[in-house]
Amino acid sequence: MIAMLTGELAYRSPEQIIIDVAGVGYRLQVPLSTFYALPEQGRVSLQVHTHVKEDAIQLFGFLNREEKDLFTLLISVSGVGPKLAITILSHIPVEELALALSQGDIPRLTAIPGIGKKSAERLVLELQDKATNYAAAAAFAPQSDGQAITTEDRHQDALSALVNLGYKESQAKQALKNLKPAAGASLEEILKAALQILLK
Repeated sequence: MIAMLTGELAYRSPEQIIIDVAGVGYRLQVPLSTFYALPEQGRVSLQVHTHVKEDAIQLFGFLNREEKDLFTLLISVSGVGPKLAITILSHIPVEELALALSQGDIPRLTAIPGIGKKSAERLVLELQDKATNYAAAAAFAPQSDGQAITTEDRHQDALSALVNLGYKESQAKQALKNLKPAAGASLEEILKAALQILLK
């Protein structure tokens, strides 16, 4: 299975790109977000999902791990194939998609071409928990300056992350206030607990 390709960009269009890797051209379908970020020419490196069907092997390329991870989540849902997953990622940024799924934002999801109300409800039903964890993890990069991080620091970081996820600061503060403080709780644990309160 091909998981990543690095080579020269030989062809580029919104529908597909071709990467020349040591004289072998690999054709990949990419979301528009990846297409817009690619250079006109030169060396590129893409995350790849290999999709095997009875009559074909298809490659789907992504500029970063986050897009690939969400693509994999999307195609795990019944009725969502690779083509629709690419369409979804072409019309909504990964952070916004994760937020819409985690919050059950049906109107935002149905605004995407090819997604009706039933499809949106199925996406939320099957992916809400995973998207919530993804959104929480992606919203904030952990501190790594070597200083001791207190529980109060983590709560401040969690507050910042929740605001970045679209919650009002007052809502986020109340959710964090309602948490039972646990010594040594990680930022991820605090975020998950706060999100469980906010999503009720």
